[in-house]
Amino acid sequence: MQYPLISTKAARFTESVIRGMSIEAKKYDAVNLAQGMPDFPAPQILKDAACRAIQDDVNQYAVTWGAHDLRHAIADHAGWHLGLTVDPETEITVTCGSTEAMLVTLISLINPGDEVILSQPFYENYWPDCVLAGATPRFVPVRPPHWKFDPDELAAAFNDRTKAIVLCNPNNPTGAVFTREDLEPIAALCRKWDVVAITDEIYEHILFDGREHVALASLDGMHERAVTVGGMSKTYSVTGWRVGTILANPTLTKTFRQIHDFVSIGAAAPLQEAGAVAYRLPRAYYDHLASDYQARRDRFCKVLWEVGFEFDAPEGAYYIMAGIGPFGAVDDVEFARRLVREIGVATVPGSSFFQDKELGRAYTRFCFCKRDATLDAAAERLRALRVIV
Repeated sequence: MQYPLISTKAARFTESVIRGMSIEAKKYDAVNLAQGMPDFPAPQILKDAACRAIQDDVNQYAVTWGAHDLRHAIADHAGWHLGLTVDPETEITVTCGSTEAMLVTLISLINPGDEVILSQPFYENYWPDCVLAGATPRFVPVRPPHWKFDPDELAAAFNDRTKAIVLCNPNNPTGAVFTREDLEPIAALCRKWDVVAITDEIYEHILFDGREHVALASLDGMHERAVTVGGMSKTYSVTGWRVGTILANPTLTKTFRQIHDFVSIGAAAPLQEAGAVAYRLPRAYYDHLASDYQARRDRFCKVLWEVGFEFDAPEGAYYIMAGIGPFGAVDDVEFARRLVREIGVATVPGSSFFQDKELGRAYTRFCFCKRDATLDAAAERLRALRVIV
């Protein structure tokens, strides 16, 4: 047998830094503010619905592209929240998490030589997804303090080989929220160059200070060229359930369903039954969700500012991309290792979100989707940072 055995694709990227920092957190008994998973309970009504579905023997395959009731609940939610008219029979695919949704979308779209535009920083899965799909990524920076695109730089990245642009809104890892004014130029470029816009909107309900979520697919002329990726993980605090969604026009959806069928067959049937309950929760649930997360944001931002980290408060999602320069740190990886091993708080080194690692050396990412007691424990440990550094 000829060596090496592994593919060149697999050799181009490493294991997840985020999940690796969670392992470090367990090893050193640290407070895990690295991986974006809540440490508080999911809504009781959802847990009851999942248990009821299992007891009612909803334990075999659902329809591969999503259970009937869940798809209809998703369509209703998209109507009032996103302003989208979505046909649950032809425009929705339910996947094993939004992670699979993104990969399925890219595999379905990409041909050899196609380019995909990614922001820099980007959620760490996007670049490996491009590699696995065979796309050539083009990176366009977003810069602090607001982490938005320079219009000229973004326009320069589009060309005849551009097949898609991937945008996370609200954004992981920066916490930026792209407004309608931010999205309109992106939509115009997609229309000009016949490009598909893939938006990861998993944090769609976690926005602060009265901000409103705008779906790129809702803008003029974008229905036929927009793919909206979402899911249950963040909104309903069930990151382990792995129920994701793809909203797209019927032509794209037909292909997405075909690829999804051969990737995972389908998401867990009883959890899809519970998902139909989740998407039909009263609208007050979402108001409370945003309010609760804003209180967590304000609580933890105050601590980080007092300790000495530099950043503007995030506009959405539940992450803080914090500048580490005031501590004299020049290597984000070493700084994150010191935090988890000596201080007892796990974060994610900023460079893991950049293709050009040097651009991320000045940052580390905190997540604040935690109970007050957890954030307070992290705060107590972080206050020792001034003494040690």
